[in-house]
Amino acid sequence: MTNPTLLCLDLGTSTGWALLNEYGSIASGTAHFKPRRFEGGGMRYLRFKRWLTETKNVSGQIDAVYFEEVRRHVGVDAAHAYGGFLAHLTAWCEHHTIPYEGVPVGTIKRFITGKGNADKDAVIGGVASLGFSAPLRRAIAPEPNGRHRHGFFGGAARCGIARP
Repeated sequence: MTNPTLLCLDLGTSTGWALLNEYGSIASGTAHFKPRRFEGGGMRYLRFKRWLTETKNVSGQIDAVYFEEVRRHVGVDAAHAYGGFLAHLTAWCEHHTIPYEGVPVGTIKRFITGKGNADKDAVIGGVASLGFSAPLRRAIAPEPNGRHRHGFFGGAARCGIARP
């Protein structure tokens, strides 16, 4: 019996992703969509859409997409960027007839730690206990703005939540 191929995303300028393939293996990483110097404002979203299509083509198929559903953003720019990525993701999924679902941050934290309001250290510990310790260290490298991306374990958790 094969698993469905699931794409799990932590949307943003640096989008964390995890792909659970039909054999149960998880590939993950971060895709960067920072606006370039001489680009118009919508080019990052066109590059995101192209990345989604390339990911689908390389994986052969995507049976479902799960994304981290964020309800509160620290800044206005982050909220606008998230909204743009979300709009393009949902339109892309509709176009390719791929089901998609947002998973609230609290649900992901509860799946990993048992607490919906767990802090980052608890989530990192919970993910390590699931066997993702080596990739996790690489995935939480600081971004240039000093923040940490945790798309890998967010994506891996969503794959865990979504598995039948």
